[in-house]
Amino acid sequence: MEMLPKKGILIAFGELFLKSEGVRKIFQRKLLENLSLALKKGGFDFKIYSFHERIFIESGKGKEASKIIKNIPGIAWFSETLFFEKVNSKEFSDFLAKNYRKWIKKGETFAIRLKREKEIKESSEKIITQLAKPIKEKVDLEKPKREIFVEARKFGWFLYFKKKKGIGGLPVSSGGKVLALISGGIDSPVASFLMAKRGAENIWLHFHSFPLVSKKSIEKVKKLAEIFLNFQPYLKIYFIPFSQAQIEVKLKIPSKYRILIYRRLMLKIAQNFAKKEDCQAIVTGESLGQVSSQTLDNLRIIEDGIKIPIFRPLIGFDKNEIINLAKKIKTFEISILPQEDCCTLFVSKHATAKGNLKKVKEEEKKLDVEELIKEAIKKAKVERIKGLAQEHKP
Repeated sequence: MEMLPKKGILIAFGELFLKSEGVRKIFQRKLLENLSLALKKGGFDFKIYSFHERIFIESGKGKEASKIIKNIPGIAWFSETLFFEKVNSKEFSDFLAKNYRKWIKKGETFAIRLKREKEIKESSEKIITQLAKPIKEKVDLEKPKREIFVEARKFGWFLYFKKKKGIGGLPVSSGGKVLALISGGIDSPVASFLMAKRGAENIWLHFHSFPLVSKKSIEKVKKLAEIFLNFQPYLKIYFIPFSQAQIEVKLKIPSKYRILIYRRLMLKIAQNFAKKEDCQAIVTGESLGQVSSQTLDNLRIIEDGIKIPIFRPLIGFDKNEIINLAKKIKTFEISILPQEDCCTLFVSKHATAKGNLKKVKEEEKKLDVEELIKEAIKKAKVERIKGLAQEHKP
């Protein structure tokens, strides 16, 4: 009687092997948790097997599940796979001999790529010869039409035919928490994604000008959040009303300094929420020199007095690089929808590109900064998004 392998997806992780054994186990558990949450949210029936350097997800819907798995940080590559528990090389070879025509057509060249654990007694050369002998096609190790990947391990054998590249990086939440400032534009969701890829759990914070303008930016951020749930299992978003601060700044501050003071206020407000959420850093979508507020001089002025680290993952990216990445993660089409930006709405087109910190601080004294921060925090609303189910809290 022919043995029946388990069908599913084999997952390999890359950077985790750079970690110590203890840290690797912690990160692997986090990856397993993220995989389980994502697959449950997708409505899949599955069983997860966790090994030292592999994860196998048993599922009869491997192709559909792959669409979810490809977006989960911490995965180097994955493949639809057949898993044979506790077999020997003869049993595995017999299966391949009877079934290889399902994967190798007549006239196609092939190559066998073997990965063997040291616990397997037979040599790699012997196993490959045994597997290849019954296949009545030509071997081509350089440019084969079909590759047969085999992993021989003490707990079982894997058979697969195509590796698909994963996002890479580290599992989300394995690297702490960050507070990402999300404008609704192209840059900030990309910056947030890059932090998720490095293992940081993102909490979002969005400044809006409602009721002075429409809720378009709020609606965009919610749509972007739904896309972001492809990479992170759940997401908390703070919506901060900024219209009162904008009116005060417009009335009391010369136009060329407004954008700098807006940004300073935003970071001071964000710092409060970062502390509340136990975030280790604030993340922005700033890119060096992209606009006047993002010159080196002005970035220094904006972050002056902030006691928490500010991460700018896009600082060395040009606009085309950011757009390409936005398209890759599927946020671009939402980000380019029209909205009234909460800063540029009240800012002169001739803002200074080389501000003076002393002058900015003098101008800032015209405002009751502490009261503006207090009011923004008081009127903030938070929304927790978990994909299929959402929770709303005032």
